[in-house]
Formats: sequence, C-alpha cells, structure tokens
Amino acid sequence: MSLQIPHREKLNGAGGATKAVILVGGASRGTRFRPLSLDVPKPLFDVAGHPIIWHCLTAIGKVPSIQEVYLIGYYEEAVFRDFIKDAATEFPNLSIKYLREYQALGTAGGLYHFRDAILKGRPEHIFVLNSDVCCSFPLNEMLTLAQEKDAEAVILGTRVSEEAATNFGCIVSDAHTRRVLHYVEKPESHISNLINCGVYLFSADVLFPSIRSAIKRRTDRPRLGSYRSSDNLASSFMIDDDEESQKNEVIRLEQDILGDMADNKQFFVYETKDFWRQIKTAGSAIPANALYLQKALQNGSKDLAAPSANIIPPVYIHPTAQVHPTAKLGPNVSVGPRATIDAGARVKESIVLEDAEIKHDSCVLYSIIGWSSRVGAWARVEGTPTPVTSHNTSIVKNGVKVQAITILGKECAVGDEIRVQNCVCLPFKELKRDVANEVIM
Repeated sequence: MSLQIPHREKLNGAGGATKAVILVGGASRGTRFRPLSLDVPKPLFDVAGHPIIWHCLTAIGKVPSIQEVYLIGYYEEAVFRDFIKDAATEFPNLSIKYLREYQALGTAGGLYHFRDAILKGRPEHIFVLNSDVCCSFPLNEMLTLAQEKDAEAVILGTRVSEEAATNFGCIVSDAHTRRVLHYVEKPESHISNLINCGVYLFSADVLFPSIRSAIKRRTDRPRLGSYRSSDNLASSFMIDDDEESQKNEVIRLEQDILGDMADNKQFFVYETKDFWRQIKTAGSAIPANALYLQKALQNGSKDLAAPSANIIPPVYIHPTAQVHPTAKLGPNVSVGPRATIDAGARVKESIVLEDAEIKHDSCVLYSIIGWSSRVGAWARVEGTPTPVTSHNTSIVKNGVKVQAITILGKECAVGDEIRVQNCVCLPFKELKRDVANEVIM
C-alpha cells in the first residue's frame, strides 16, 4: 500500500491557535507491556487512578490556546470511543478526536498523513506528545520559551545518568542560549546526559516541510542506506506520481527529523527539573504510579485518600473499592473500581486493578494485581524495589534477567499462604505453589 502525498491546499482560517497531538501507537506494538496490554491498550491502562493518556490531556487542558486534540494511532476506532466520550465531559474546552492510521506510519509519518486535519484553522504551534511518558508536561513553559526565542521547535529534555543516557535520544545544547546543537537517537557512545523526553512543540510552518524533506531524502537515497523499522511495520510514501515509493519504511521524528532540525532550524530544549519516566514495560507502571501520586499529593489533590494510621500517603482508592479499616496501604498505592482489600492486608508500592480481591492478612509489595485477580489469605506477592534514579525495571537473579515488578494478569489466583516473587503471570492462571523469578505461561 502506498500513501499518495498531494500538494497541500492553501488553508483558510484565523491564526494564533495551538493544537496538540498525542501519539498512541497500536495493537501490534506494546508487546513489552504484556500481559497487561492483552486486555487493555497501554494508553488506557490506569496509573494513579486514571488512564495514562488522561495525564497527557490534563496537562493539555491547562494550555489556554489549545482547543483541539488529536489522538493518532492504529488501534481500532472503537478502542478509544468510551474514553473520548468521558473525556469530553471532563475536558469540556477540548475537542478530542481519534485519527486512525491504516497501518504503522511512524511518529512522523502519522502526523504527515493527517496534516490536513491538523493544519485546519491555521494553528501557529503544534504540540506532539508520546502517550507512553510520565511527567508533569510543562507545556506552557515550552510555549513561553518558543515565543521568547522565536523557536521553530522546542523539545522537552531531562538529565539522566551517563550509563542510562545512550538508551534514549541524546541532546547537545548551548548551556547559555538553550539552542539544540546536535541530536542523536540512542548513540553508541556517550555524547550527553540530556535526553529526549518525547514531548515536542513545533511551528506549524516548519513541522510538515521538515517531514516532507525527510521523505524526499528517503526517496533519493539508495535502498541499502535507508533506516529500517525494527518492528517490521510497513508504510510507503510517494512525493509525486512519477517518483518511486519506498516500501517497508516508516518516518520517525526521532531518527529522521530531529537530527536535521538541530543542524538547520531554530531548535531549542526546555530542560525539566521535575520527574520523568518512560512507560515502556508493564513493570514501569509502578514507578510511574508513584510519581503521579507524589505529584498529586504535592498539589493537594482531593482524589487521594486521607492520611491515617493505616493510610500512608499518597494512596488513591476508587470510591467503589472496599478497604477494611485494619488493612494498611501505602505509600504509592492505587486501588481500582470494586476492588476489595480485607482485614490485616498490607499493600505497598502497588496497583490493584478493577474487581481484584486481596484476602485477609496477605502482603502485596511492588506488584500489579490484575483485573478480577485474587490473592489468598496469608499469601505474599512481591517484587523487588529498584533505585528511583534507575530507568530499568528488570533485575538479574541467578544470572538471569527477570522483571523486578511482580505482575498478575487478568483473573489470576494466588492460593492461601503462597509466595510469589519477581514473577510475571499471564491471565487465567492459578498458583498453588511458591514461585520466584518466573514467567508463568
């Protein structure tokens, strides 16, 4: 299949507005988020009591000039229908629409495919957010920087350890002007510990011509020199009818656009000192949950449970959940709808999902308890804490890399007095013996 790129028609309408795009990916990706993504798409997984994508929308809703938000991905349209309906009530000032790609086009290819919808009304700026990042999304500050610097692009950056930096896109910037001098996606050697947070602000006049230039470079380049998608998800582009389309390619902001912008555009970095975390693996939902709950606590959120002898803040308990007064929860615990936690249970650094049941005197630490799963009486389900500064949720046990966070998929059952440690359990499994450092299929 090829994507015909017509010459853009002149757009009518008033300028001055800002639009936002959230990139949500699709069902054939997110394999690292299994077993949770087997039942719920990653952007809709609840972290700190709300879907991951809700946290993006909350930040977008605080930018006065944004009235339109597009979710771009290749899930079926029905996947986001209920969420968008609910969000329309919660964010009445935002028009939220889902645009479905016909196949994976890459982070830049999807934007380009829907450029006419995005450019309608002639917005001056376009925010682009990856849905799988956890941060405070300082969008107004990025917009202010863009206006102060007359920037054509602003990227959100943060500092990480030198060891972790090469796992991300690395930014070299001028310390005084904050201009981006060089950008490399996952460099082989250390060039900077300032990394790409996956949140961008582009001038509408620059974004799409930059993507078009990347498509043109791709078309003019020999096949052997082209970047191949590691996911083997194909897209094809044509600049004009008489130019040969390139098969099995995607166009990505990170690999194909940002490096070129650093060379020839007014490209700046806004460095956040606040929290940031990728939500790639299922286990990374636990540190993300903690970060969002801590932020809610700092902001005095009324959603959180009141501190008490048995509630160590921050703790989120859904109004329909039932928690026995003698159960001890926190810190950094989220309890979903209709979940029940019985007398004497201890829950810490964990997410308890909808309809889950934790029986009396059991202990749940650094774990995700799946939808309708059951933890028996006197059972112990636990993961291993990882350093706050770490961006990894795997550990090495007996020479084998295992998940640090224990995850029970949907409708799993842990028997009474059973211990589960550092395990990932696929849905509908019953555990009748102690298990450690295993993936239970």
